[in-house]
Amino acid sequence: MKILIALGGNAMTGPDGSATPAAQRDAIRIAMSHVAEVLARGHEVVLTHGNGPQVGNLLVKNELAASVVPPVTLDWCGAQTQGTIGFTILDALESELGDRGLQHPAAALVSRTLVDPADPGFARPTKPVGRYLPYADALVLIDHGQVWEDRGEKGWRRVVASPEPVEVLETPTIRTLMAAGYLVVAAGGGGIPVVRNSEGVLQGVEAVIDKDLTAAVLAGALGADVLVIATDVENAMVGWGTPEQRALGAVSLAEMRAYAQAGEFASGSMGPKVEAAMRFVTAGGERSIVTSLERIADAVEATDGSVGTVIRK
Repeated sequence: MKILIALGGNAMTGPDGSATPAAQRDAIRIAMSHVAEVLARGHEVVLTHGNGPQVGNLLVKNELAASVVPPVTLDWCGAQTQGTIGFTILDALESELGDRGLQHPAAALVSRTLVDPADPGFARPTKPVGRYLPYADALVLIDHGQVWEDRGEKGWRRVVASPEPVEVLETPTIRTLMAAGYLVVAAGGGGIPVVRNSEGVLQGVEAVIDKDLTAAVLAGALGADVLVIATDVENAMVGWGTPEQRALGAVSLAEMRAYAQAGEFASGSMGPKVEAAMRFVTAGGERSIVTSLERIADAVEATDGSVGTVIRK
């Protein structure tokens, strides 16, 4: 089967959320042990990944150096983290495959995601990024053209647009590499956001694209059979935090949509994952799976939907 695996932030950082280089290498090594198992079972794989903590670190460096050097824009931050995470994934995957006596070619692509310049998100930036700062420190960055909001006692925080992904522009290259037998790492962090200006020329923009929504777009464009969204829990839940809390196993698209419309999934956590899973199936995908990183190989093989939350039409 052709499978797109979207790795969550927990796959890129330590158990305590640490984003030190050592913690990231250790976490990625663990993640690649599970991806290697999927490959060992004979499946074609494309990987996407989060980059929130890594971009967060770059934003702190921006803040600390803003009075000395110009801040690096978010599209540049995305490109830098794609490169760093991509090569770390390749090293870890090669090692894990070697431990199994296997070899498999792999490549990481710095990938751009096209968004609509007329997307309403650009007119009303609402996605918070980075840390809270006192006004005096935020003002230095506001003077560089960034948008910051007063968040009360916590201080000021930067907000950016979060437009809908339209197309991963490197899709033809991914297809070519897959046809040559490669595992491809692409569209990290949702992809580097780019728009076409009035003259049709591509340019990067200050925005953050939801990585799971981009994963759904890319999986559909590649004709993937299965979209796997790896997170830190084995199943999506309904009735969260109540006596009626229960895990969802195999569910129809209509059932999942009804749960989503009833507000069962938090917008800042499970909500985007469920939305991406539903979009993939709606667009013609065979099935979407939301499950823990540790269970991705078993979930792919369990066609009866006994592992993870599985959505089918």
